[in-house]
Amino acid sequence: MQKIHVLLKKEELDGERLDSKVVIVLDILFATTTMVGVLADGATAVLPMPDADTALAEVARHPAGSCLLAGELNAETLPGFLGATPANLLAEGVKGRTLVYATTNGTPAVLAARSAHAVFVAALTNARAVVDHVVRHHPDRTVLLVCAGSAGRFNLEDFYGAGYLVSLFRAAAGQREYTDAALAADLLHAQGEGQPEERHALWLARVGQRMRAKGLESEVRYAARKSWLDVVPCFDGERVVLA
Repeated sequence: MQKIHVLLKKEELDGERLDSKVVIVLDILFATTTMVGVLADGATAVLPMPDADTALAEVARHPAGSCLLAGELNAETLPGFLGATPANLLAEGVKGRTLVYATTNGTPAVLAARSAHAVFVAALTNARAVVDHVVRHHPDRTVLLVCAGSAGRFNLEDFYGAGYLVSLFRAAAGQREYTDAALAADLLHAQGEGQPEERHALWLARVGQRMRAKGLESEVRYAARKSWLDVVPCFDGERVVLA
């Protein structure tokens, strides 16, 4: 029977044997939401980078103009980089280009999962497409929903996103086993359904409040829209591309 588990932060991947498991990485504000958005809008690939220096070296290996370089450290845009949020990058024009992307938590979380049997990138925006793909193609594999978190800390918005994915697994055909962490995420998500915007998990979360203070309410609203993008980004060990 398929097992669904939620890891509260990317650092918990260190104790997991991944080679037989499917990993779905979530960094709702904003790394995985951004990766999903740019690939849905025609980017050829996203190259997740561990830090700014590695990203700069990667861009130097590509023809001029073929890449977009974006990134942040502790929610501040890196010098010489584009802002790392989804709507901002979509406005730059991503079709046919590669995004070289370095963030504090989301891209390290993707890289940390590279030894898994399969790695997918998910957000609220494409959750149903990812769950449908995993149910169809990996019905017997243990699934780890990995919340990126924030420098070793729990993030409410990622746990909420994991709960949404759990709810979709529970609604899908087939029998599954859910760990307590998965059930807790599902309960949190269910409690938030139908709440007004000011009571939504993404608005209440520490990161969400920080983004609103920066005038990025539109980016938070973009990230909060559920399952409107029918794309399944997968990580092949080097690149995130559409499955």
